[in-house]
Amino acid sequence: MRFAFTEDQQTFRAQVRQALRSPEVRAAAAQATGAHGVEPDARPLYRLLGRLGLLAVHWPVEFGGAGRPPTDAAIVAEELVRAGVPDTFHVNTIQIVGQFLLMAGSEEQKRRYLPALARGESFASVLYTEPDAASDLGALRAVAEPEGDDYRITGTKVFSLKTRFVDLGLCAARTTPGAGKYQGISLFLVDMTAPGVTVSVIPGIGDEHFHRVDLDSVPVPGGNLIGPRDGGWPLLNEALAVERTGLDYYLKAERWFDAALDALLDADPDSGHEDRLEQIGRWHGALTADHVLSWEVLTGLAAGRVDQLAAAVAKYHSSELAQSVATWAVGIPTPAQRAGRTREALILDSAHREAPGLTLSAGTSEVMLQIVTAAFDSAGQEEH
Repeated sequence: MRFAFTEDQQTFRAQVRQALRSPEVRAAAAQATGAHGVEPDARPLYRLLGRLGLLAVHWPVEFGGAGRPPTDAAIVAEELVRAGVPDTFHVNTIQIVGQFLLMAGSEEQKRRYLPALARGESFASVLYTEPDAASDLGALRAVAEPEGDDYRITGTKVFSLKTRFVDLGLCAARTTPGAGKYQGISLFLVDMTAPGVTVSVIPGIGDEHFHRVDLDSVPVPGGNLIGPRDGGWPLLNEALAVERTGLDYYLKAERWFDAALDALLDADPDSGHEDRLEQIGRWHGALTADHVLSWEVLTGLAAGRVDQLAAAVAKYHSSELAQSVATWAVGIPTPAQRAGRTREALILDSAHREAPGLTLSAGTSEVMLQIVTAAFDSAGQEEH
């Protein structure tokens, strides 16, 4: 169990924080922040962060990283959000797709794709969820039909983020239909500019948009198959555990909680706000526990352990907490703060519209509870 950061980690955090305080980064972050349902293109900001070497510090040097410990990548992720950097590109491109390539990609795939991702010159997203499958990836219907040494993928994916801005999609598709619910599935890197790819926005209330991706016989080179053919299910489980550290949800909750406190202080600096102290203390305690849960998953991944149960617990707790904080915090800004469109009022309004999707993306809360229940059932059977 980890309860504190080392001296080296604290020094590294201070260096990252200092770099993110530059006027250039602050201006780019402000331009990349969405508001009122408008989602700007955040790629210029990420190209700047890539030039500063802040996107993939834990990747090996030969793949564009700095060769630092994986836990330092989590420190960077925390400081990016605290500096107001919209985090979805980092979560999707670096933390999920890039990390998955590091774990399961061939040496040639790593050399071909990772350096551009680390420089902020190329971006990626995941293409797992389908209209009739939702979070049950065993029900996915997209098919990858062989064509010589290559493939053609046909199907529909939904609820992916930043998709109209990305270059690559990590796509799950069936290579042997009828083999079984969890058999015959493979993973591919899909060129999002390839013929047959159509990306459209799914209408929603958040500043960040979900997308639908229609794949109509999209050509995919055989070299873009990740891992063994028909061996995608174990890889998907590893990929989902990587996706479910809970850190990104914790950071959202922390940012929204801090914005609510700032709004309270701005509205009445001389008040002790006694009527809210108990709830504020409860949120602070829950956030502290949530941070520990996320770091338990992260330190496990850094040590090469993929703990799907711990990841499910962290994802469930962090997303439910972030949603609850957003619901509470939206009532904090005063009418005058709302009318004045203060920074805190805008952040909390955006949070309230984003929050409903938090317990759906990366696996619903119901799926997380099923994973936990199955683990308890398995433990009970072993005892008897």
